[in-house]
Amino acid sequence: MTLNLPNILTIFRLLAAPVVGLVFLFVMRPYADWIALVLFASASITDWFDGYLARSWKQTTKLGTMLDPIADKAMVVSALLALVALTGLSFWILVPTVVILFRETFVSGLREYLGDTAGTLKVTKLAKWKTTVQMLAISVLFAHGIFEHMVGMSSFGMDGQTFDAIIAGELEDVLGLQWKFTAFKLTANIGLVLLWLAMILTAITGWDYFQKARPHLKE
Repeated sequence: MTLNLPNILTIFRLLAAPVVGLVFLFVMRPYADWIALVLFASASITDWFDGYLARSWKQTTKLGTMLDPIADKAMVVSALLALVALTGLSFWILVPTVVILFRETFVSGLREYLGDTAGTLKVTKLAKWKTTVQMLAISVLFAHGIFEHMVGMSSFGMDGQTFDAIIAGELEDVLGLQWKFTAFKLTANIGLVLLWLAMILTAITGWDYFQKARPHLKE
């Protein structure tokens, strides 16, 4: 087992994956949201960084090749499950989550079945874009949870009429409620659009892998 910097970064992502999901059980919000966001964003950055370093430093190893896709999938799955739980099984979160989890399980099963011929299912550029969009979507949705808490704290004890008047600019916004509410709405909309786009890319790449594997499945 070779432990170089790229592999250490990959192992960091793998160990951070369960923390992203379980932190909400042990830490109060919004601190849990901040921890999940920072960990997930950091792991997403290292996903690109460790691959770049491994190629440029010629430090590609069997360990890194094996752990890299596992770490990516573990991070995304853990984060999506946390989001599903936090949103109370929201249709807009649950549907893309189910599609993404199905695809990841299906493709992993195909690779395991193909064994030595799994090179047929090499990661494509579209699959890399899929992973990037997934990570962006999840990061934005974790940020949405932070702004949700900010809006809740700034409007605590405030009646609906007063809240609407502040948002409309009819009353002085002493607590910065307008920008917090704007950020709350933007992160929700952008996060969901990105997540559904990730779902579409996930389905397309899954079908592409299946088509490539079909000649080996005829038996």
